[in-house]
Amino acid sequence: MNTTNWVLGTAAVGSAMVGGVFFAFSGFVMPALRRLPAGGGIRAMQEINRTAVTAPLMTALFGTAAVCVVAGVRALRSPGADTGWTVAGAAAYLIGAVGVTIAANVPRNDRLASLHADSTTAAAVWHDYLGGWTAWNHVRTVGCLTAAAAFAVALVRR
Repeated sequence: MNTTNWVLGTAAVGSAMVGGVFFAFSGFVMPALRRLPAGGGIRAMQEINRTAVTAPLMTALFGTAAVCVVAGVRALRSPGADTGWTVAGAAAYLIGAVGVTIAANVPRNDRLASLHADSTTAAAVWHDYLGGWTAWNHVRTVGCLTAAAAFAVALVRR
């Protein structure tokens, strides 16, 4: 396997893996947390958010981003039948996964981190958090899975 194929394959697998994590949150983690009393859901999500910023997820999220950048740059430097798909995959991941995480999900997580789970405003904040965070997480899921599909097509087009 040549280097470009390895980069595209790694970008496809990484994008799909991160997309799977986001899909799990949209599909069953957030609905389960929604069923808890507000204080319990808040405390659980605060712990999840503390754990999320450790090596396993950060390596997957940002390692895949680095591979996507490499794939996109390589495609633009040596245009071919796969260039459009590769650049589209890189853009989908970098914007849909990393960009949305930084611009939409992290600020919500930061606000939730400062919330006392038993405060009088906790339930209202939690309700708002659940809706907004989950909606943006759907966007991240679609971005990752779109990227994975684009990288797979790029591999086939090579």
